[in-house]
Amino acid sequence: MNKLGVALAAALLLSAGCTGQSGNGSSPTTLTYWASNQGSSLDNDRQVLQPELEEFTKQTGITVKLEVVPWPDLLNRILAAATSGQGPDVINIGNTWAASLQATGAFAPFDDSALNGLGGAQRFLAGSLAATGAAGQTRTSVPLYGLAYGLFYNKKLFREAGIGQPPTTWEELTADAKRLTHGDQWGLAVEGSSITENAHHAFILGQQYGSDLFDASGKPQFDTPQQVAAVRQYLEFMGTDKVVNPSNAEYGNGTQALHDLATGKAGMVLWQGNAETVLKANGMSPEDYGVAPMPFPQPTPADGKHINSLVAGINLAVFANSGNKDGAMRFVKFLTSAEEQRKLNKSFGTLPVVQDAYQDPAFQSPAIKSFQQVLAGSAAPLPQIAQESQFETTVGGAIKDLFAQIAGGKPVGDAEIRAALSAAQQKMATGG
Repeated sequence: MNKLGVALAAALLLSAGCTGQSGNGSSPTTLTYWASNQGSSLDNDRQVLQPELEEFTKQTGITVKLEVVPWPDLLNRILAAATSGQGPDVINIGNTWAASLQATGAFAPFDDSALNGLGGAQRFLAGSLAATGAAGQTRTSVPLYGLAYGLFYNKKLFREAGIGQPPTTWEELTADAKRLTHGDQWGLAVEGSSITENAHHAFILGQQYGSDLFDASGKPQFDTPQQVAAVRQYLEFMGTDKVVNPSNAEYGNGTQALHDLATGKAGMVLWQGNAETVLKANGMSPEDYGVAPMPFPQPTPADGKHINSLVAGINLAVFANSGNKDGAMRFVKFLTSAEEQRKLNKSFGTLPVVQDAYQDPAFQSPAIKSFQQVLAGSAAPLPQIAQESQFETTVGGAIKDLFAQIAGGKPVGDAEIRAALSAAQQKMATGG
C-alpha cells in the first residue's frame, strides 16, 4: 500500500477515536489555520492573509495562528492530522479532495443549519458547492476560492511569431507551439513533475476523449483506449511534437512553468486562473499576456464531452476535534463573507464563490469573465468519491514517470502509456 493509502486507511480507522479530542491545543480565544499556497510565495500568502486575520481578531477577540502549507505537502499533512488527531482547527483543501477527506470522518459537517449560518446554500456558486463532498452525504467543507483552467499566452511572443489569435483546437495549439519553439524558447511549458497538475490534465483531456475514470460502481478504469489517447495528447507536447522543454519533466512547484511564460522562455501555459499573482511577481503585467479557454480536439472524438476544465478551487474544512469549533465556524463565516471574498480573491487572482461578491468591478475583467463562463458552461467536477485523491497520486504519478522517460530520451507510445495506467489502476484496486 502506498503512503497515501496507508494514511487514508488509518484515518478511516482512527477518526472515530479522534473526534471529540482537542488535539490542536486551541482555546475559546485561539484558532490554528492551515492555508494553502495561493500566491506567488508562502510569504506573499502571509502578507495577504495576516491583515485579514487581524481584522477577524478585532471583530471576535479570537487570535488565529497561521501556517501556509506548500501544495506538495498539504494532502499528506492533512491525512496525518486526521489520523493522529493532532492538527489545526481550520484548513484549506483542494476541492478535488473533498470526498476523500469526507470519508475519513475527521471533519465537521456543514449541514443545512451550518450553511444557513453562512447565509444559506443559495449564496454559493452551484458548481463550487457541488465539489464539497460525495453526493447524498452531508458535505464536510465549503467553497473558499474558485478556479478554472485556461490557456495563458505571451502576447509579445505571439506577435513575433505572427500568431493573431489564441488556438481553439489542440491541432492549432500544436501548430502555434511549433512556430514559437526555437533556440531557448519553447511553445508550451508544463509542470511534468506535478502529480496534481498531471492528474487534472488527465481528467480534462479524458473527458474530451470520452473517458470516464470510474465506472458506475466506483471501480477504476484508467487504461481504456480513450484515456490512453487523452494522456498521449498531453505527453506528446514534449515527446513527438517537441514543443516543451524536456527540463519541464522536473517542474513541479507550481511556479516554474509560469516563470517561463513571464520571462519569455515559453509562449503558452495551461493553468488555473490564479496564475496572475505568480506572473505579476515575475514582472509580467496583465497587458503582457492573454487568457483564453483551453482548446478542444477537432473533430470531437466519439463520446467526447465539451469539457475544458475541472471545477477547480479551494474549500474550507473544520476538524471535528477542534477545541474551538464555535470559533472555527465563525472564522469560516468571516472568510466566506462578501467583503473577505472580494479582498482575498482579488489578491490571489481567484474567483469568488459567493454571488454577492461579484458586484466588485475587479471581477468584471475579460479574463475573469472568461473563467466564469468556463465554470458555468464547460467545466466538470472530478468524481466526488472517496478514492479520488488516490486517483490523483496514482495516475498523476504515472504521468510524472512517463514525462521523465521522455526527457531521458526513451520512446513513450500507447503501449507504455497503457502499461503505466494499468499499473495505476491496479494500485487503486488493491490499495497497493
